[in-house]
Amino acid sequence: MFAAIASALDMIVQPCYALTGNWWLAILLFTIITKIILIPMSLWCQKNSIVMVALMPDLNRIKVRYFGDREAIGEKQSALFKEKHYHPMLSLVPLAVQVIILFGLVDVIHSITDHGAPGTEFLGLVPVVDGGLSWIMPVLAGLSAVVMGFAQNRINPLQKEQSRAEKNTTNGLSIGLSLVLGVFVAAGMAFYWIVSNLTSVAIQALMNIMIKPEKHIDYADLEASRVQIEELNKLDGNKAKWWKPNPLAKREKADYKRFFNVVNKHIVFYSEGSGFYKYFKGAIEYLLKNSDASIHYVTNDPNDQIFKIAQEQPRIRPYYIDQQRSITLMMKMDADVVVSTLEDLDNYYIKRSYVRHDNEYVFMFHHMTSTHLTATKNAYDHFDALLCVGPHQVNEVRRAEQLRQLPAKTLVECGYDLLDRNIAAYEDRAAAAGAGERPVVLIAPSWQESNLLDVCFDDLMAQLLNRGWRVVVRPHPEYTKRYRARWEALQNRYAHVPESDLYFERDFTSNATVFSSDLIITDWSSVFCEFSFSTLKPTVFIDTPMKVGNPDWQELGIQPTDISLRNEVGVSFDPEKLDGLGDAVADMIGNADAWKQRIAEVRAKTIFNIGGGAEAAGAYLLDRMIAIQEARAEKEAETRD
Repeated sequence: MFAAIASALDMIVQPCYALTGNWWLAILLFTIITKIILIPMSLWCQKNSIVMVALMPDLNRIKVRYFGDREAIGEKQSALFKEKHYHPMLSLVPLAVQVIILFGLVDVIHSITDHGAPGTEFLGLVPVVDGGLSWIMPVLAGLSAVVMGFAQNRINPLQKEQSRAEKNTTNGLSIGLSLVLGVFVAAGMAFYWIVSNLTSVAIQALMNIMIKPEKHIDYADLEASRVQIEELNKLDGNKAKWWKPNPLAKREKADYKRFFNVVNKHIVFYSEGSGFYKYFKGAIEYLLKNSDASIHYVTNDPNDQIFKIAQEQPRIRPYYIDQQRSITLMMKMDADVVVSTLEDLDNYYIKRSYVRHDNEYVFMFHHMTSTHLTATKNAYDHFDALLCVGPHQVNEVRRAEQLRQLPAKTLVECGYDLLDRNIAAYEDRAAAAGAGERPVVLIAPSWQESNLLDVCFDDLMAQLLNRGWRVVVRPHPEYTKRYRARWEALQNRYAHVPESDLYFERDFTSNATVFSSDLIITDWSSVFCEFSFSTLKPTVFIDTPMKVGNPDWQELGIQPTDISLRNEVGVSFDPEKLDGLGDAVADMIGNADAWKQRIAEVRAKTIFNIGGGAEAAGAYLLDRMIAIQEARAEKEAETRD
């Protein structure tokens, strides 16, 4: 076969020599001619590369949808390739053609050098055998591969979209192959390979003119899909490195296996960290008291308090699963009811199960304010039921369903168990405590950019200090982590003020300062609800730039309680006009009884089932567990019949 190929190639080389009178120029011209002849194949490769890049957004979303499940990803990718008539191995065809030409060229070079014509002495030298000046050929071959790789990384539609590791692999193989060829083949063949590498760059540039990638590839969609993948890859803070094994890997693997070894799981609570247990606590205690069901509790926190609680309550079964593996676990979720405080189910990395389609996903609110301002627009769309805190949430969700033609969810008039427990704890504390020595003003801002600590703290201090009050500054824990330098600079600026007058709180494990204060000052933090509705004491709001997660919040035509409650449970101030704030604080503290009555009325119309949030949540979850079990039993009976 190679003899026939050599004969065909010789029919091109000889006329090139006749035209140029130089064998090196003949090989150069031969290489250019073969590239031109192979332009149809180059066009086909261009189309194939563009198809692959056009598929990348779908491939990335498959990886997102089935993150961590290699088997499912492989199956879905194969199905997509089949649907689009794409085969990854076809990209090897150009290399195969090049190798065939190279082998055919062996006999052509030998036939030239065997005749001993002038100017062919160097043409047939092989560096590993003949040495000397012929060692320049491997160097030139390797350099030509470097140049080709550098260019292809920028102009080849497929290669430029590959990851850095893929580019390095592709270019490394090309450079390695070029070096090896340069060492073991005749100089004339190495020269062909060098010219072939360099002319490939020109051919690719021509292909981009003949078939423009941007006409067939949605680069914006490709970038958006990449962002989703990158977000997933950033989730696992404990991800093992080759030099630092993950100390929790064995524990996580065992818990993952243990979770799926349990059949007929009736309810699962999914938690992002130890601090989220307080939202589930009432419902879990109700289920433990009123049923014999096991409570499966998945947490991303290896030090979650649930592990200690489970030691005293054997029906709670906790599992440590990190964020990345939780993606796979949730996709394979086989429980009847799944309860979560994490918004945006099915929008980002946490998906509904593809193993079962009759699971009921229940959202438990971790705040008392509105659904359409700080949350994303579609935050609750893929839940089956919402345990609503108050009528405002019911009205907002129903309005969103109407406007966007969404299926109606089950909206449970639940209430807020955390508030119920805070009220009880505050009343017990107030009954036990005597009269305070002097009023306490608590500053508890949000952590986002342009919060009151950054915008107007000095002006605020000018209004509050030296009035006989104790001022306590309790930043959001996230602020101290993200903006540590700012936080430390703030404390240093007021280091001269005695702690008895101005205290910067650094320990956030207790909320004692929240409930021992006479008044709270905040910006857009939802802590005001927790404070004012628990203590019936007023809040001062600083109107810093509003925290908005849904830019389309006004389309519902309903004013969020984040805004409306500000002037019902307190007063608001422009951060640039704080004159009079100190007097307003003094007036609010002096008229505590009037504010108490006013806030009690606001609380009553804003929150469902005050004092009974745990029972409402627990009863709904228990009813759904029983209903799903009964429906399954009925279906199984029909199948047997």
